[in-house]
Amino acid sequence: MRKALQKLLILIILSNFIPLSVSAAQIFITNYPSEANAKVFVTKYQSEANCIVYDTQYSNDSEPGVWFYTKYKSDARAVIYYTQYKSEADLIVYFTKYKSDARCRY
Repeated sequence: MRKALQKLLILIILSNFIPLSVSAAQIFITNYPSEANAKVFVTKYQSEANCIVYDTQYSNDSEPGVWFYTKYKSDARAVIYYTQYKSEADLIVYFTKYKSDARCRY
C-alpha cells in the first residue's frame, strides 16, 4: 500500500499535472539513487510505460508528460535517477517523438 502511494505521488510530481502550472516538468538527472525523488526505467515499449514522455527544449511547454531537463538541481521540480533495471524502478517511461502523445497513466 505504501509503495503504491509513493508511486502515485511520484507520478503526480513528474507528470506536471497541476493545472496552474505554466511550464514543463523541470527535471534534474542525478548519478546518485539516494538523492533522487524517483528511480526511472526507460522502456522500448509504450504499452508497459506508466508515463509517455516528450523531451522538450523549451521550459514553458505546459502539457502533462512534457519534461524539460535543468542544468541545476535547485531549479528542478523533481530529481530522477535512471536505472538499468525495471525491477528497481519507481516509474517506467517511454519517450515519444510527438508532444501530442505525452501523458501519464495512474
